[in-house]
Formats: sequence, C-alpha cells, structure tokens
Amino acid sequence: MKKSGASIVLLFILLLLIINALIINTAYKAIFTFFREIAPTPYFQITTDILSVLLASLVVFTSVVIILERRDPARTLAWLLILIFIPVLGFILYLTVGRHFRKRRLTAKKRKMNGYFYPQEGSFSEVISKHEIIHKSKERLMQLIMNNSSFPVTLYNDLKVLSDGEQIFSAMVEAMESAKKLIHLETYILRSDNIGTRIIEILLRKAAEGVDVRVIYDGLGSRNLGEGYLQSLRDAGVNIRPFFPVRFSFLHNRINYRNHRKILVVDNEIGFLGGVNIGDEYLGLDPQIGNWRDTHLRINGNAVCYLDHIFLQDWFFVMREPSQDEFPCPLENRPGNKLVQIAASGPDTHWESIMQIYYYAIATAEKSIFLTSPYFIPNESILTAFKTAALSGVDVKLLLPANPDHKILFWAAMSYLEELLEAGVEIYLYQKGFIHAKVLTIDGIFSSVGSANMDQRSFKLNFEVNALLYDEETTKRLETDFWNDLQYCEQIILENFKERPLTRRVLESATRLLSPLL
Repeated sequence: MKKSGASIVLLFILLLLIINALIINTAYKAIFTFFREIAPTPYFQITTDILSVLLASLVVFTSVVIILERRDPARTLAWLLILIFIPVLGFILYLTVGRHFRKRRLTAKKRKMNGYFYPQEGSFSEVISKHEIIHKSKERLMQLIMNNSSFPVTLYNDLKVLSDGEQIFSAMVEAMESAKKLIHLETYILRSDNIGTRIIEILLRKAAEGVDVRVIYDGLGSRNLGEGYLQSLRDAGVNIRPFFPVRFSFLHNRINYRNHRKILVVDNEIGFLGGVNIGDEYLGLDPQIGNWRDTHLRINGNAVCYLDHIFLQDWFFVMREPSQDEFPCPLENRPGNKLVQIAASGPDTHWESIMQIYYYAIATAEKSIFLTSPYFIPNESILTAFKTAALSGVDVKLLLPANPDHKILFWAAMSYLEELLEAGVEIYLYQKGFIHAKVLTIDGIFSSVGSANMDQRSFKLNFEVNALLYDEETTKRLETDFWNDLQYCEQIILENFKERPLTRRVLESATRLLSPLL
C-alpha cells in the first residue's frame, strides 16, 4: 500500500513536470515570436525553438535535482510549486539560496565535531556521581548531546541569568574591561551605533594593551559595516573577520548559511551566550520596536572552554587556516557546581543536534514545558512532540511575540497555533514591545538558553550554539522570568482564534507554505 501510494505521488509529480515543460516551452516561444515580428532575422525561428526547449529542460532538470536531494517533503513541495508557477524566478532563487548539494562542500574545511576528542572532567558516570542533586530522567538527554555533538557535561560552573539589554551589556562590558589575555567575540549583528561604538572602543584599547582581540561577525547580519571602518579596526589591532561574506553570485549560495551564534569569551574564564547581538535596538532604543526583552547567560567555569573551542573552530574556518588540536584551556576544579553542556549545530554537522535536543526534551517532559521564542516555525517532529505532551497532561505553555520584527515569519507561526490549541497547549502573545529570548525550560529542572530559535532555519541552515543547564536553581530563575513576562501577554483562546477572518487564514497558509524557503 505504501509503495503504491509513493508511486502515485511520483507519477503525479512527473506529470506536473511534463506539463510545466510544455507551458514553459509555449510561453518562451510566444515571447520570442513577439520579438521576431519586431526585428525579424533569418535565424530567429531556429533560435526561438532552441532557447525555449533549453530553458524548459533546465527548469525540469532543476525539479528532478530537487526531488533527488531528498529534502524534507515540505521544502521539496515548496520549491516544486515555485518552479511550476514562476519558473524563471524560481530557478534564479534556487540557484541563489536553495541548493543543498553544496552544503558539505561549503564547510568542508570546517572541522567536524564528531568523535570524543574533547577533554572531559572524568567519565560520564564519574561526573554524574560528583553532583549531589542529579535527576535521572535527564541522564539520557546528556548522553544524546555527547553522541550527536560530542560535547561532554561540565560540572564546575557558576551561572547568572541576564534578562534585558542593560544587564547584558553592562556584564559584557565589565568582563571585557577586566581582560588580561584574550577577548573572543562572535556575533550575527555588529552595528556601529552607540553600544557598538562603546564595545569597539574597549576592544581597541585592550588590543593596544596586548590582549588577543578577535571578532567574527556574520557577513549578512552585519552587512552595513563599511570596509573602510573595518579596515581601520584591523589597523588598530582588532583582528576582525566576516563569516561568509555576502557576494551575490549564482555560483554559490553561502548567503543561505548564516552564523547566528552569539559568543563572548574573556580570558577563558568568563563566557556569554544567548539571544543578544551588538546594537542599540537590544537596549530598546529602536523607536519602531520599543522595549526589547531578551535573555543572555553569563558562565564562569569549565563550560567556557567549550565555548572558546567553538569560537576557535569558526575562526580557523574564516581564516582558512588548519584547525588546531589543542584544547584552549585546562579543565580545573573551579568554584561552582552547576552542570552545563554546550551544544553547537550548523550545516556542517552530521546531526541536527539542537533540533534533536529540543525534540527529546519536549518528548520526555513529565510535568511542564515553557517555551519563549521570537520565531516559531516547527518541523513535523517538534509540532507532534508539543501536541503529544499536552495531550498526555503535561503543562505546555508557549510565549511568542505579538509585535514581530518579521511579519512573514509571524504569519507563518500563526498557522500552527490552532492545532496546538486544540491539543491543549496554552499560547500567549507578548505585548510589551518585542520578545527575542530563546529559552526552553522542562519540569523545573532542565533549561536551554542560546541563539537557536524554534524554527527550521535554526534547525538546518544557521550555525547556532546553546547552553543546556541541568540545574534546578537556574531553571527556576528562568521560569520566574517566564511568569513575569506572562503579565504582559494576551492569551489566545481557541474559540476566538477560530473566528479570525478568511483573508487571515489564507495569509497564514500561504506564508506557512513558503516558510521552508525563508
């Protein structure tokens, strides 16, 4: 029965491709015939036939390539529909941002994080036994992360949750001012506005003092930085480099693979990660957005060594230098007893590590799941995990922005809400400006803070980094933020949501269909 169904679907797609080829061929013939009548030449008829057949064949060939790439069905269908209904534009878009067969090649020089080559504080059982309070229900989650991204659990850590731009930048500035050996900064967005200038001034001063200052910024997210400005920083001693510079060329599609990580490491002792980039809007100074609510994490301990390792792997990649095998710092018995596991994922990793972590954490929750995310475009596995958890009696609450910074992504997110509400998931829309925090808490004992959104771009295309926290105190602190945020939210009621107008439903469905391409 399954083979029969698959055969029918394949035949249907092939039929569409044939029809598509005929339509394209006819359309191009009509266009070329029009120009032939305006400027007739003896060879124009032959040229018309050849070009129309070539262009039609090219689009059909592209469709076959997309099918053979074995993408997720939603992305495959979206690309095929684009090619069928707007073939020329669809072909250009596919060449620019759609190709996956070059993904491994684009990151071939980037060291794979497979195999247990990371130093550890001891064996898995030894680390667990050192911890006085460990919840057995989360040990398999720890093992999952060790297997899918090779990062072990670290024990000796202190943690501090930072809940707004003022707290975050104040803590980062304080840490950088104290630097004696190194400052490693990696960010998606770096602006030359007030806060950006303040941080750059610190980096310039520290570089003059002999501190090893290195900065990685994303070529697309920080595209407004002028080359003259960047060169002046390099001349002053700040070693600053782009991750995948934006070059609009049909010969590659690096524009689709972005470095979304936010990492700051100071002297291999203090580390930061979370949702905040470097810009005034994260302080609530953008008049169009207003209040900006975000979450960052300050770590003091052995987990910082793994953050710096991720930074250095990215650094050697952008510098096109051989990766170094040396781990950046020794693991020591430092103050603090928080269990932390760092997880990184990207188009260069074998597994969709962070997506798998989200899925397993949600699927194995026993009491509660509280998610805060600015963008919510789950794949089918994550969507099913949320619905199954709610139907089984787990308290599932989602907190999303009511005032988004990207309207298309907002409407796509809205298309998933009705089925979640029907399963018993509670959904709240944040009204006090924009909420950009990416936080997941499970059962009051496990939490995730980092750069990864709950969307397919973070799962598949972006380079991301999260900290997984097996600590009740820190998780309760994050849950306190969640409950405080709910005071500024409006809960979506299923009966009212079902009454939204047809035009809105159509908009939601259309953006959902296109969301795999975004």
